[in-house]
Amino acid sequence: MHVQDTHWASAAAIAAGGKAMTAAGGNGRADGARTTPLRVDAQRNLEHVLRAAREVFGELGYGAPMEDVARRARVGVGTVYRRFPSKDVLVRRIAEEETARLTEQARAALGQEDEPWSALSRFLRTSVASGAGRLLPPHVLRVGSAGPAESVGAGSAGSAGPVEARVPQQRVQPGGPELRLVAEEAAVVADDAGAGALLDVVGQLVDRARAAGELRTDVSVGDVLLVIATAAPSLPDAAQQAAASARLLDILLEGLRSRPA
Repeated sequence: MHVQDTHWASAAAIAAGGKAMTAAGGNGRADGARTTPLRVDAQRNLEHVLRAAREVFGELGYGAPMEDVARRARVGVGTVYRRFPSKDVLVRRIAEEETARLTEQARAALGQEDEPWSALSRFLRTSVASGAGRLLPPHVLRVGSAGPAESVGAGSAGSAGPVEARVPQQRVQPGGPELRLVAEEAAVVADDAGAGALLDVVGQLVDRARAAGELRTDVSVGDVLLVIATAAPSLPDAAQQAAASARLLDILLEGLRSRPA
C-alpha cells in the first residue's frame, strides 16, 4: 500500500479548520457532496471519478496526480476539479469512504461470527478482498500500531479512555523525539470519528481472539491493519491478484495464530 502523509495532512487541516471551498456549479461543499440533486450525467461523472480515484490511489498511492484520476475516469481534469476543488478534498473523501467500509466489515464479522478466530479471519479476508486496506489514511496505521499489549476496543479490559487518548501514551515515552508527531496524529484521530470507530471495532476483534487464546499475545490492532494493507497487492491481472492475495493472507493468518507451548 502507498500512503502520502502530505496530502492527508492537508486534507485533515482543511476539515479541522472548517475551510469549505466552493466548486464551480454551486457545489457548496468541500468534500464533493452537494445539497441539491445532480443531473444524471453529472452523477455519472461523479461515480466515474470516485471509482477511478479508488483505483489510481490504490495502485499508485495518494501522491498520484489528478490528471491520472481524470484519465482513468475518461473525463477532463476540469470535471474532476468541478466536484473536488483540490486534490486534498478528493483524498479525504476516498480515505473516509474506505475507512467506513472497513469498519462495517469489522462490525459484520463481530456480529455474525460466534468464534473469535473465525470473526477475525473473516474480517481480514473480506477486507483484503475489497482492497480497502490499500487506501487507509496513514494516521490510522500509525496510531493503530501502539504496541504488543495495546487494548483499543471500547470494551477492552483495562481500557482507560478513548482510543485517541490511550494510544500515544503506549507509543512514546514522555519527552521522546516522536512526542509531537504522535500528539498530532492523535489529534487527527480525535477529529476523525471514522478512524476512531475503526480502531475501536478492530480492537474488539483482537481482544476476543486474544482472550480465547487463538491470537498471539504480541499481535496489536496495528498489526491487523497492516495485514490488510499489505495482503492486497496491486497486480495488472485480476485473477493473479486474487490468487496472490489469498495465498499471502493464508501465510499471514498462520503467523497471527497462537501456538501451544
